[in-house]
Amino acid sequence: MNWLALVGVLAAAYGLFAIYTALKKPEKIWNMGKVQGFVKRFGENGTTIWFCVFGLILLGVGIWLIVK
Repeated sequence: MNWLALVGVLAAAYGLFAIYTALKKPEKIWNMGKVQGFVKRFGENGTTIWFCVFGLILLGVGIWLIVK
């Protein structure tokens, strides 16, 4: 089994989940303590941008690990 590909799939899935969370803002996830800490520190738009950037980075790393 190729472990790097498995880690890549998991990273890509987590990246997609982060982007989904940033764009759709599900109530249960968006009201969690850690996310509200981000909102308090960075504001609503800053948190959305942070989640999108983080998700894109993880998605890129995941794809890179799958291809590698």
